[in-house]
Amino acid sequence: MEIRVPPPSASIATVPDASGKLYAPSASRNTESLCETVSSIAPLTGDALEIASGTGQHIVAFAAAMRALHWHPSEVEQVRLNSITAYTLESGLSNIAPPLVLNATQPGWGNTIAPNDLILTANLFHLISAAEARVLLAEAAKALIRTGLLLVYGPFKRDGELTSEGDARFDASLRTSDSEIGYKDDAWVKSEGKEANLEFIQAIDMPANNLALVFRRR
Repeated sequence: MEIRVPPPSASIATVPDASGKLYAPSASRNTESLCETVSSIAPLTGDALEIASGTGQHIVAFAAAMRALHWHPSEVEQVRLNSITAYTLESGLSNIAPPLVLNATQPGWGNTIAPNDLILTANLFHLISAAEARVLLAEAAKALIRTGLLLVYGPFKRDGELTSEGDARFDASLRTSDSEIGYKDDAWVKSEGKEANLEFIQAIDMPANNLALVFRRR
């Protein structure tokens, strides 16, 4: 399974503690706002898949806030899978499934996972290529029930423009490390979503100049 290695500027947590947990300060900072946003659009019941669950900090917060949903974390690297498991065990929550080994940037997975009512991914699109993001959107659409929702959260260009100096610096650092990655334009994501049989529903402004883009499967 080919895995794209994030550049150092992405600040990905890599060193677990004695229990196997990884800790990402950025995940801690945005968990509350993400929970509020996901809760505002999520179905009351059903199955929810998180693509690239990272440390596992988000998934336990989502599961605690939305207990009638059954949550399915996923990741590609064993150290992160171990961390998700450690956070899940520590939480004592029964509505989190064991993490799936899933590289969502590779074709074919959408037909192998049971249909989900909700799929979400946070802070991933700027760390993958345009081609990989296109695959993710197409496969996510296949893995949703009809009218199921997809939420894509993170930093984006707005109508082709970077909207802050911090975003410009971060995007430049990403592209210097890997010319195929970097901020995606929100209009491009909406257009690619349409090609993937996803209807764009809304863009929600988030703290730290991030966006949550919400789609529904047609």
